[in-house]
Amino acid sequence: MIWFWFALAVVLVVVELSTTQLVSIWLAASAAVTAVITAIFPALGVQWQILIFVFLSAVLLVSTRKLVKKFMKRTKDQETNLELYIDKVVAVTEEIDNIKDTGEVKMNGIIWSARSADGSVIPKDEYAVVKKIQGNKVIVARKEVK
Repeated sequence: MIWFWFALAVVLVVVELSTTQLVSIWLAASAAVTAVITAIFPALGVQWQILIFVFLSAVLLVSTRKLVKKFMKRTKDQETNLELYIDKVVAVTEEIDNIKDTGEVKMNGIIWSARSADGSVIPKDEYAVVKKIQGNKVIVARKEVK
């Protein structure tokens, strides 16, 4: 059973490396400690080994998860500087027509897919104003000529 617990610890470490949830690392540590305890006390039955593993896992999860999460604060959304482009004027490089699902603008030297904010068609070679960015699409409105 010692090798089972060490193998479980290794598998759980590999699982932890492929995720970012900080759950299986505690299970891996518990499996490793259970393997050491099993090596020290070879007469321990399987039921006791499982009980030790479950107890250690619960204690580690409860006692350290909040602390580790505090140090590893992560935001769900990746912060970008795209909000800097809101209300900027861009050149329409392909007619924007939401019904035909066409349209491109050139923004800061890069071509972006574009859609009209109000559903109107904006011809090529006109200018538009960026209203928002949704994923990889720029939502624009026709620039009013003054």
